[in-house]
Amino acid sequence: QVQLVESGGGLVQAGGSLSISCAASGSIRSIPVMGWYRQAPGKHRDLVALITSGGSTTYADSVKGRFTISRDNAKNTVYLQMNSLKPEDTAVYYCNAHVLTMTSPLNPLNYWGQGTQVTVSS
Repeated sequence: QVQLVESGGGLVQAGGSLSISCAASGSIRSIPVMGWYRQAPGKHRDLVALITSGGSTTYADSVKGRFTISRDNAKNTVYLQMNSLKPEDTAVYYCNAHVLTMTSPLNPLNYWGQGTQVTVSS
């Protein structure tokens, strides 16, 4: 079993910055892809950013140039630095990981964190 534990988040004024992180633990062989999604009230859960174990990144158009995703492979941890925050960035942010485990070493399993609230006031 694998657990994703998020930390960070909170309340910030528009234009401010916030950082969130997510640490994976458990029966992990490797994590090919880690990422962040977000879900605002009444809306779907949408991709924010992804990062591969090799460092390749993908961003949603709405956050390009403002958010930076990074990871520490040795710590199985992914980070999201959020700058120039806008009220429309307000959402619950969920960590996601595609994990190769000891019992599933060839087929990655999909795991989610519990979510962390980010609120941007205008």
